[in-house]
Amino acid sequence: MRLRRRLTPETARVGRTFVLSLFAAFNPTLLAVTTLMLVLANPARLMLGYLLGAAMTSITLGLVIIFSLEGGSAVSTTQRTLSPGADIVLGLLALVAAQVFAGAPARRAAHPKPAKSKGPPRWQTYLSHGSPRGAFLVGALLTLPGASYLAGLVQIDRGGYSTAITVIAVIGFNVVMLSLLELPLLGFLVAPEWTQGRVTAARALVSRRGRQIAIVGLRVVGVALVLKGIVGLITG
Repeated sequence: MRLRRRLTPETARVGRTFVLSLFAAFNPTLLAVTTLMLVLANPARLMLGYLLGAAMTSITLGLVIIFSLEGGSAVSTTQRTLSPGADIVLGLLALVAAQVFAGAPARRAAHPKPAKSKGPPRWQTYLSHGSPRGAFLVGALLTLPGASYLAGLVQIDRGGYSTAITVIAVIGFNVVMLSLLELPLLGFLVAPEWTQGRVTAARALVSRRGRQIAIVGLRVVGVALVLKGIVGLITG
């Protein structure tokens, strides 16, 4: 005798919100920044500073978007502004860049006359200084709501929860969304020696195979963005 359990609208909404929080975790900027901090000195202090800054901005913006206008119209307006189609386009561009990068011959350090470049981004310079305060500032400034986060806010807003439950839901969404920072920090807290060993191995791997890692990273980011865009179109 087969028993079918139908999901209630509320359960389905919670499930969609959780899935969106997982997609939001694959933010290209967060992936790049986390990778950089892991290969710098004092990664735990940097990641903690960045996490605090990112959480402050993300949670604040999420609550402002939900509570700013009645009926969640602010959420809908902002979601339309950052169309999921942009995620798909950016994801395809990342996949194309990975393919071009993979087909290009590796450069040899034989030319003593390097071309003039603009240098690293300012946020990368701040992080390279190894200051937790600088990481906090970078996290606060770089963390802006993406399409998946906005779609998740829509799901939370449609639940019609009380103010307290809405705040808890937004915080919970951010906990999942920022897990790329939280998991390494948890590793440093629970097993510092093992985690430090893995970080040291990662640094050595980057120095040996940085080009291949960049190609794989672009492909992962590209696929993640395309999937985020598709989910945004479906849930929008």
